[in-house]
Amino acid sequence: MEELQKALNDKNLTVSNLTEKGRCLFTTRDFSPGEVILSEHPYVSVTSKNKESPNSKCEWCFSSSNLKKCSACHVVWYCGSTCQKLDWKLHSVECQALAKVDKNRVKSITPSIRLMVKLYLRRKLQQQKIVPTTATDNYNLVESLVSHMPDLEEKQLVLYAQMANLVALILQWPESEINIKEIAENFSKLSCNAHSICDSELRPLGTGLYPAISIINHSCLPNSVLVFEGRLAVVRAVQHIPKGFEVSISYVETAGSSITRQKALKEQYFFSCTCSRCIKMGQFDDIEESAVLEGYRCKDRRCNGFLLRDPGDKGFICQHCGLLRNKEEIENIASEVKSMSEKASMALSSGNNTQASFAYKMVEKLQLELCHPFSINLMQTRETLLKIFMELQDWKEALMYCRLTIPIYLRVYPPFHPLVGLQYYTCGKLEWLLGETEEAVKSLTKALDVLRITHGTKTPFMMELLSKLEEARAEASYKRSSLNED
Repeated sequence: MEELQKALNDKNLTVSNLTEKGRCLFTTRDFSPGEVILSEHPYVSVTSKNKESPNSKCEWCFSSSNLKKCSACHVVWYCGSTCQKLDWKLHSVECQALAKVDKNRVKSITPSIRLMVKLYLRRKLQQQKIVPTTATDNYNLVESLVSHMPDLEEKQLVLYAQMANLVALILQWPESEINIKEIAENFSKLSCNAHSICDSELRPLGTGLYPAISIINHSCLPNSVLVFEGRLAVVRAVQHIPKGFEVSISYVETAGSSITRQKALKEQYFFSCTCSRCIKMGQFDDIEESAVLEGYRCKDRRCNGFLLRDPGDKGFICQHCGLLRNKEEIENIASEVKSMSEKASMALSSGNNTQASFAYKMVEKLQLELCHPFSINLMQTRETLLKIFMELQDWKEALMYCRLTIPIYLRVYPPFHPLVGLQYYTCGKLEWLLGETEEAVKSLTKALDVLRITHGTKTPFMMELLSKLEEARAEASYKRSSLNED
């Protein structure tokens, strides 16, 4: 840990141990918004497939273009010889292990299993001095991570033990070199400490273990943000962080009530948050926020008041105008929402986007009757409709739903949250596509104001945004000059 502390000191950071929180990362100088606090390559990482990112990806750079499968193991893909050579020291030994596994069983090896196999292979390569170690890249940092094994239920412990046995089966090492209990504990460490690697638009690409960044604690109102540039994890300040302050990021979705956030943190990370948002839990402002984000709307459509349960359990009373909303009416609409949501989800899963768009519009209509205008559920339905209409290339409908989500984004997220910037970016691209150049310039400018803080300015993604904004500004200027000449 002394070597890590020295390496962090060189970056104007220091690690401290607090009784109530464990290890924490503190600044030793001021950091400005947009400034990189810490960056780290993964100790190990794997690509993964999911609904948002269904294609195979390069094992080294996570690109999805010009891919070729490894001819030996038939599991790993690379975009070219450069990435394959960079990954070869580790993959050459993983490839040998995977090649010995039955072909039918190889297909069922999950990313989590592969990540653990790679963890042990990399540890061995570092022990053999084949792969170098540094102060921020060594297995000792993995050992120091918290596993929370005592907090796990028996069912989860059994699952980790089964997964550990599968890892041992793949590695086929002598008993003296492998410890099933240790592997199971490391699975628990991965569950609490690994990060989803996302692209610049926050679409998940894979999973990586970043031991130094794992020191950074959670806050529901964080002063920093974690983004990825390929596999490189980058933590940037999103506000001024004075010298001596703790660096924090968010572990969970922060758009939600304190109860929802606390539940997610307790289930996944086994702690209760005591940040500046969570310490207000149960106070009037927090109760109001919960009722707005996850509660019901007033019976009077002209009123934007929030509802709380009637003491007599007859329904919910608007805290602004005093109107009572009948409990039975709410239950009936909620039941309709649930039923229609299931139909909409089935249509979407089957790939019938047109049918799904009609169904989700019905869900939206019902939610407008049921939910507060700033409801998280309503926002999520509109996000789904935005994605569907983008797939259908119905740009007008997509733009309408993109615009409808932005006021809720501004309510539930801090000003410099990457999702706010990305939503403005989507809005700007759609406006420009539809010829609304002046509006596009405004939206792209707002996107740049946020994303230059969260993403920096030098990545290909940001260079593309800057280029689009410059083109839109030139087009808007040309249109204005043409109108003046007429």
